[in-house]
Amino acid sequence: MENNIFNIQTTTDFNQVTLSVFKHQFNNNKVYRSFCDLLYIHPSDVTKVEEIPFLPIQFFKNKRVLSSLNQIEETFTSSGTTGSITSKHFVTDINLYKKSYLKGFAHFYGNIEDYAVLALLPNYLERKGSSLVFMVDDLIRKSKNEESGFYLNNIEELAQKLVELDNKGQKTLLIGVSFALLDLIEKQQFKLKNTIIMETGGMKGRRKELIREELHQLLKNGFGVSEIHSEYGMTELLSQAYSKGNGIFETPPWMQVLTRDTEDALTINTAKKNGGINVIDLANYNSCSFIATQDLGKVHQNGTFEIIGRFDNSDIRGCNLMVL
Repeated sequence: MENNIFNIQTTTDFNQVTLSVFKHQFNNNKVYRSFCDLLYIHPSDVTKVEEIPFLPIQFFKNKRVLSSLNQIEETFTSSGTTGSITSKHFVTDINLYKKSYLKGFAHFYGNIEDYAVLALLPNYLERKGSSLVFMVDDLIRKSKNEESGFYLNNIEELAQKLVELDNKGQKTLLIGVSFALLDLIEKQQFKLKNTIIMETGGMKGRRKELIREELHQLLKNGFGVSEIHSEYGMTELLSQAYSKGNGIFETPPWMQVLTRDTEDALTINTAKKNGGINVIDLANYNSCSFIATQDLGKVHQNGTFEIIGRFDNSDIRGCNLMVL
């Protein structure tokens, strides 16, 4: 199945593999099976991807969402406010995650060894269990560049390194959380020519929330670049979508985003209109590949998508049958 997932070439390939993964998870994932049973949906009734049920993402907070009996190799946890319940993603095959993010990065950006990777992820580094830190740490090592590395509070050192690498023509990826990137450009303004600035979102209570256009304009001005790239991922996924500008995200071949009706969570929008973001992540073969997130977004005709906000309430309306 792993070969099938990472060798998807066409829409037909994707649909066939997706329906196979659905059957596997229906038969092997107790939580997902119970959810499907409550909806009276069986694989024999499902002939199209749009008919597959999407598990509300809150299930990762209080259930063991597993489609495998193998030993758990890693447990990724979400960040959360003090006292809140965090999501847990139990990973039984960490190599599947590695293959997903390495192939995903190569799909959009080419060979990781061409880059120096600089990471400004203070809030993620300050806790354990971050899937983002796991991925970036591996990208840093896979870059085989002695200049690659993490930065926590040493912003002046990072600023110096950025200028040094850019001036000598080194392709550089600076990946950072939004508030930390803003901290950096408040310390120093740049005019970078060989550097990709990639934000991973999130003010995490450190700054006032900004709309994407405002944030990206500040970052473009501060770093002297024409576009701000973005990464869309989460604890509950093993794949990432990337945007190379304007907040328009593209998925790798084994991942797809759909939108659901905001008033009827079980209905997939067939017209390209705003709705709740549903993600198919086939790399989640050993947990659940069909997740209804709390993001609001829009899917375009060519399959790209953008995020336009979050649900105001904590539960996904009409789709929280088993969450409590």
